[in-house]
Amino acid sequence: MKSLYKTGMFFIGVFLLMVVPGYAQQAADLPDAVKESIHKRVDHSEDVGIVVGIIDDEGPRYYSYGRLAVSSDQIPDEHTVFEIGSITKVFTAILLADMAEKGELALDDPIQKHLPDGVTAPTRNGQAITLAHLSTHTSALPRLPGNFDPADPSNPYADYTVEQLYEFLGGHTLRRDVGAEYEYSNYAVGLLGQLLARRAGTNYEDLVKTRLTSVLGMDETSITLTPDMQRRLATGHSGGVEVENWDLPTLAGAGALRSTAHDMLRFLAANMGQDETPLYAAMQATHHVRVDRDGMDVGLGWHIRTSDTAETIWHNGGTGGYRTFAGFVKGGNKGVVVLTNSTRGADDIGFHLLDPSFPLQPVRRSIRSMLRSIINEEGMDAARRQYHDLRENQPNAYDFGEMELNALGYQYLREGEIETAIEVFKLNVEAYPQASNPYDSLGEAYMEQGNTEEAIANYKKSLELNPGNTNAVEMLAKMGVAWNAEAVTVDPAILETYVGNYQLAPSFFITVTLEAGHLMAQATGQQKFEIFPKSETEFYYKVVDAQITFNRNDTGAVESLTLHQNGQNVPGRKVE
Repeated sequence: MKSLYKTGMFFIGVFLLMVVPGYAQQAADLPDAVKESIHKRVDHSEDVGIVVGIIDDEGPRYYSYGRLAVSSDQIPDEHTVFEIGSITKVFTAILLADMAEKGELALDDPIQKHLPDGVTAPTRNGQAITLAHLSTHTSALPRLPGNFDPADPSNPYADYTVEQLYEFLGGHTLRRDVGAEYEYSNYAVGLLGQLLARRAGTNYEDLVKTRLTSVLGMDETSITLTPDMQRRLATGHSGGVEVENWDLPTLAGAGALRSTAHDMLRFLAANMGQDETPLYAAMQATHHVRVDRDGMDVGLGWHIRTSDTAETIWHNGGTGGYRTFAGFVKGGNKGVVVLTNSTRGADDIGFHLLDPSFPLQPVRRSIRSMLRSIINEEGMDAARRQYHDLRENQPNAYDFGEMELNALGYQYLREGEIETAIEVFKLNVEAYPQASNPYDSLGEAYMEQGNTEEAIANYKKSLELNPGNTNAVEMLAKMGVAWNAEAVTVDPAILETYVGNYQLAPSFFITVTLEAGHLMAQATGQQKFEIFPKSETEFYYKVVDAQITFNRNDTGAVESLTLHQNGQNVPGRKVE
C-alpha cells in the first residue's frame, strides 16, 4: 500500500490490533462522554494513543490513553512528541505578523518583492499575490504544485526542492482572481515559510526557534528531533500499522513541526493572553477574521468557527501517521489540544471540549479484529459467513466500511500470507462491487502472488470505476499494460445545471461551482477540489477515491447528487 491513491495526501485509516490502554498520571477532568469516546477509539477502533491537554484558569491538565505504538507498552503523556502537521501553518502566520509588527515587511507586500531574482510570481487581472493572501489561502495558488511527484509516497514531501518550488511558481497560470476565493493550499503556506526565512536571512527551522519557540519556552517543539525528543516520539500509524515520519524540507512552513501537549498548551496560553509574551500583539493580529466564509472564517493561519455559544479559533493537522487539533475560545479562558498517533483524528473531541454544542462523533467497533480471530482460528469460510451475518443482522454494531476489510487484507499481505489477503480483498470486492479501492488492493495482492492476469483485470476494473486512480495506471505500466482513458467532455451548459448547494446531512453540504470551465466541489469545512467527468452525469475526484453522480427528475432538472465513497452512497438534495 505505497501509492498516493491510498496513503499519501488522503489517509485510509485501518486498525489491525487490539490495544490494551493505559493512563498517564496527570488526569484532566474530562466529561464522562469524552472519556468514553476516547476509550472506544483506542479499544475498538483505529486509534493507538491519544493525549488531550486543557488549559484554563486552573492551569494546564492532561489526559492520556493508549500506547506510543502497537508494538509498545509505553503510555503517552504530555511530553510525548507528535508530528503536528498543518498546525505549523499557525506558527508561520505568527512569524508573518511579528515581522510585520516590527516593520520588516508588510502583510500586503506583493510576494514578488521577496522572491529571488529571476523568479516571477503570477498575477491575474493586474492583481498581485500578497504575503497575506498566502496565509489566508486566498492566493489562487493550488493545494499542491503541479510538479509535485514524490519518489516515496510514504514520505511524499521529502524530495520536493526549493528549485521546484520556484519553478512551479514562475510557470503557473492562475485560474481565478487573487483574493476572490478561499482554497486551502499547502504550497502557498510552504512558499510563505520560504519567503519569511529568506527575508530574515536564515532557514525556516531557525526562524521558528529564534523568534517563536525560544521566546515562549517551547523546548519540546522543533523540526529536527533532539536525541531526547526522538526517544519520546510516538510512532505514527495508518490503520494500526506503523508508518514513516514525514520530512518537509522545502514546504516546512506548511507542516514540518513536531511538538508535545505540554508545549502546545504553552502556545495556546500565549495566544489567549494567559501568559504575557512579546509575541502577544502579533498573535492577536492572526486572530482577526480576514476572509468571511459561511461556517468557517479565516484569520492569518487560524480558522474561526462561530456557533450560538462560542467563537472557536482553531487549526488541525495531519501527516502520514498523525492527526492533531489545537484551539481556544476567543475572548475566553479555555484552550484544548488533542494529539493522536494515528490517522483517524479527533477534531470532534477538541471542538466539543471548547464548545459542548459541537457533537462527538459516534464510534463503532471495528469488524477487523473479530474477523482476524475467526480467520486464524476457524478459517476464511467461517469469517465470510460471520461477516455477512453480522452485516445483515447487526448493521449498526460494527464499522463495516470498505476500509475495514481493506486494512485486514493488507495486514495479511504484510505478513506474507498472500492467499489469505486475496480472500479478504475478494470479500471486500463482493461487499462493495462499485467501489474502486477494493479492486486496486486485490490487484496488488495478485501482483504479489505473481498472477499477472488477475492483477491486470482488477486494476482495469478499478480504473473503470475511478479513472482518477493514478496508482492503478502506474501498476499496469509496470506489467507492460498502457492505460489511455478516453477523455470525456461535457457541454458547459450541462455543467452549469449542476451548480448549487446539495444537503447530505443537516449541517453537511457539498457546494458545486463552475470555474473557467472546471466543475468544482467543496464539502462543508473542507477544501475545494475539481471533479472530472466519467460520463455526462458521473464525476470523480483525483485526490481521493470518491465519485459524484448528479440526478435529474422526470422534467430533466437536477434535483440531487449522490456521493460515492468508502462503499457508501450518500444522497444530497439540491437546496439552491
